[in-house]
Parts: sequence; C-alpha cells; structure tokens
Amino acid sequence: MDFDLSQTDHLLTTTRAVRKRLDLARPVPRELILDCVRISTQAPAGGNHQRWRWLIVDDPELKGVVADAYRRSYAPYIEAQRAAVAEAGNSAESNPIIDSSTHLAEVLHDVPVLAIPCALGAPPPVASDGASEGWWGSLLPAVWSYCLAARSRGLGTAWTTLHLPFADEVAGALGIPDTVTQLACIPTAFHTGDDFRPARRRAAEEVTYWNAWKATDAGS
Repeated sequence: MDFDLSQTDHLLTTTRAVRKRLDLARPVPRELILDCVRISTQAPAGGNHQRWRWLIVDDPELKGVVADAYRRSYAPYIEAQRAAVAEAGNSAESNPIIDSSTHLAEVLHDVPVLAIPCALGAPPPVASDGASEGWWGSLLPAVWSYCLAARSRGLGTAWTTLHLPFADEVAGALGIPDTVTQLACIPTAFHTGDDFRPARRRAAEEVTYWNAWKATDAGS
C-alpha cells in the first residue's frame, strides 16, 4: 500500500507541543481518547511485553491534584530557565516558550484531559548491558504515537514530566500501585486555530554522520 506522503509528512512535521492554544471549554469525548490509545498500543515493544498502561484523568478534583504537583515543580524549574535566558543576554519576558509554559502551568487543572502513560514495573538500573535503554525504548514510542494520533484527530497535546517529582502523591490520589512507573503527563484538548507548521531545525545534513562520528560527507 502506498502512503500519501504529503499527509504523513504533514502529521509528523506539525505535531507541536500545544500549550496556549488548548481549548479549555470544549469537552473531549472519551471514545476519542480511546481511539488515540488504540493507535498507541501498536507501537513497538521489546519482547512484545506491552507494559504500557494509560490512566486518563478527566475528574476535576483529580486533575487539580496533578496540576498542583506540576506547579510545585514548575516554580523552581522556570526560575532556572529564566536565569539561563538572562545569562545568555536575552529577555525572559519575551521568550515564547517560557510564556507558553507558564500559561500551561496556570491552566493545567482546566485542561479537559490529563493522560498519564504508565508502565508496569520499574526501569532496570542503568548499566552497560542496555537493559535500561531497552525498557524505555519499549514504552516511549507508544506515548509519541498517542500524541500523533491526537494531532490527526484535531487534538493538541504537550509532553510534560514536571509532576513526576511528586509522583508518589499523584499515585496515592489516583490509586496507582507502587509497582507501576508514571512516564509523563500529556495534557490533551481540542486546539484553537490550525496553522501548525514545521519548526526551525538544523538541516538533516548537519546532524547526520556517515560511518564515523562527525563525518558528514555522504559521499565519503
């Protein structure tokens, strides 16, 4: 089967982190979320173990618990980011990423759906045998597939992890057992506007090496 590359490439190059343009007033049907999860479960999994689980939070009180944990981590994180921007000689006040990130922190409790991807078990200790890398590699592709499926259905998402320092608190509120690892929190909502476009990135030729580190000459 031939793919319409114009459509697949458009999806892959315009799935942005959506923060300020999440529609906080429009409910997201649960069946639409299930469609995204169905797509995500087709992601590759080492040994076909399928350790992923999704905890979808749409209860206002429970969203508040997650948002509170997120904001407590966000405060010191964003101060460090502001300092780094200022040290580089730029204005943090006009930085669009800081601005949109702050907005998300302020309204997170109002986002219709907070999707928390989880994994059965815990990552192996970091070692030289690649087990830890394989564990994460069998889980995170499913999370990105969820984001792509959401984008193709008119939903905006943002991959966030700032609630994780307080994962135990969130686990207690949501009934997540201590044998389960939370991977992220994906705010999910319909978005306003539809002018998403590819971001500015380094050219593929600059970041691709052939046969040796920093060998960028494809003909060599």
